Amino acid sequence: MALTTSLTASMSVTSLRESRVLKTTTYRRKQRVKQQQQQPQRRVQAFFGNFSHFGDVVRRDMDFLKKGVQRGVEWANETFRIPQAKKAVDDVVWLRNLEDPNFSPPAQPPLWPQPYYPALSGMDLMMADLKALEAYVSYFYYQSKKWSKPLPEAYDAEEVADYFSHRPHVVAFRLLEVFSSFASAAIRIRMAGLKKSLRPGSSKDIDDNLSQYNFGMVLKETMLSLGPTFIKGQNVSQAYQYASYMHLLADAVGQSLSTRPDIIGPEISKALSELHDQIPPFPRPLAMKIIEEELGSIGSFFSYISEEPVAAASFGQVYRGCTLDGSDVAVKVQRPNLRHVVVRDVYILRLGLGLLQKIAKRKSDPRLYADELGKGLVGELDYTLEAANASQFLDAHSHFSFMQVPKVFQHLTRKRVLTMEWMVGESSTDLLSITTSSSIKHGSKYLERQKVDAKRRLLDLVNKGVEASLTQLLETGMLHADPHPGNLRYTASGRIGFLDFGLLCRMEKKHQFAMLASIVHIVNGDWSSLLQALTEMDVVRPGTNIRRVTMDLEDALGEVELKDGIPDIKFSRVLGKIWSVALKYHFRMPPYYTLVLRSLASLEGLAVAADPSFKTFEAAYPFVVRKLLTENSAETRKILHSVVVVLNRKKEFRWERLALFMRVGAT
Repeated sequence: MALTTSLTASMSVTSLRESRVLKTTTYRRKQRVKQQQQQPQRRVQAFFGNFSHFGDVVRRDMDFLKKGVQRGVEWANETFRIPQAKKAVDDVVWLRNLEDPNFSPPAQPPLWPQPYYPALSGMDLMMADLKALEAYVSYFYYQSKKWSKPLPEAYDAEEVADYFSHRPHVVAFRLLEVFSSFASAAIRIRMAGLKKSLRPGSSKDIDDNLSQYNFGMVLKETMLSLGPTFIKGQNVSQAYQYASYMHLLADAVGQSLSTRPDIIGPEISKALSELHDQIPPFPRPLAMKIIEEELGSIGSFFSYISEEPVAAASFGQVYRGCTLDGSDVAVKVQRPNLRHVVVRDVYILRLGLGLLQKIAKRKSDPRLYADELGKGLVGELDYTLEAANASQFLDAHSHFSFMQVPKVFQHLTRKRVLTMEWMVGESSTDLLSITTSSSIKHGSKYLERQKVDAKRRLLDLVNKGVEASLTQLLETGMLHADPHPGNLRYTASGRIGFLDFGLLCRMEKKHQFAMLASIVHIVNGDWSSLLQALTEMDVVRPGTNIRRVTMDLEDALGEVELKDGIPDIKFSRVLGKIWSVALKYHFRMPPYYTLVLRSLASLEGLAVAADPSFKTFEAAYPFVVRKLLTENSAETRKILHSVVVVLNRKKEFRWERLALFMRVGAT
């Protein structure tokens, strides 16, 4: 028995040893395989350097420092009252303390005293010196009074130039700020390109998308850092002619870029879309102070105002509130000291255009475009004008059931505060983000259905937006002057709502018919008739070679092909070609023309992001046909004749055009 027990124990020890040896051998084999697998990666890291750990440490340190600095800044602001000191310094720099609202220049400004040396007695010389001293004092007193002249309430180029001629340091500081901001942006973009070229083993497509997104982020941050004029200025359509059509042609900077992902790419558009909804707000105490300065005690008018703004724009921000009688309202408050900042930037733009005129030796004065821009921007700073515009827009479009315009509370509106009815609805950017979202998991039928429903609502919003643009153009003649997607809402009842009425554009009846004709001619590809319509709108300059312009349009666009009876061409492409010809022949683009085309192009950009097969002409043509068939006038009969009698380049009758018109008219 003892022998059996001993043998069993010996076998157990032997098995245990063999098991341990086997485990050790297996572990060592796995380690060798792992080392062999990691050897190429170590070679790459040895060559390029492994910066991942270093990068993580630096990133954590930077986050810690940012939080510490932010807490320190908040403590310093509260303890040392830095915002109040900053405002005082700002007033000194701008010489606001010297400005006199009741300033009135003397009728006859004194002249610089002239030398006076007659051969007179000592008493006469002393009296002459006293007179000269009096003249010097009078002259310097007059010069000093110029510092007390305030910035004009309405934009006037000469008065603005006179104001800033006595404040050259303000202009110099701003120029330095603009140049340094764009130089910093250029350096950041260049450094990002260098980092991409040094990054090993990365996908080209991913790098390109990342580069575009980073470029958009840098551009967005630059616009935000430079202030409201750079964010808003590119959206002011009231900057007639050059400012408007250059905006449409290039979509150079700012908010309008974010509405055209089909032109600038989805990554840049995604970065710039924050210009609509993520402009940093200014502090609430400042906003409440402005409301009290304009209206009086807040408690006398409102029972509630939200703690945080529901939206922040370039010129102001909006709070949700409730009046004493229970009405839900939107309270729009203007940013402080905005007029000085905006007019200063417009003045700098005017100086730049004047310099450009001298360098390019142009006969026309491009500074006029800066003046139009200044008038539009300064006009938007008076909320009483916006309230009047909103009321007029509501009266003109109240009987169109698919449109909704909020009413204005006139007794709660002043120059820097605007109170309007609260509009409940989805923004087009929210609908677009849901429609194009790629985060929906496979098998989630509810989320997939939600995405499809958002796409349906977005396309319905676009179709109603196209009809609303044509209604304003062809029916009422009163156009919303800032029709970017951030100012549109889709209500629960399926109506399109409009916001922001800082600028309206009104057009004459003859121009309405000319615009109607131009849309028909674009659809038909009848470029000679299009130029005739543009001439009636005073777009084509006198003396322009119409035949040569027509040939350029035909070469650029050719005959528009039909697909299922609808022009198979993107509106943005037609617009770009027409704009290139317009620039070549120096067309004079009226504001209503650029507003409508800009609105349709912006809506097409939204729709194409959700449905690449969307065609603006398909959405707009039924409205045009209905207008031609229901209005009996000499102008519409003339346009109708041009629709029916359509010939191609070979002078052959185009039956498909007539068939399209009849089919659309029948429906």
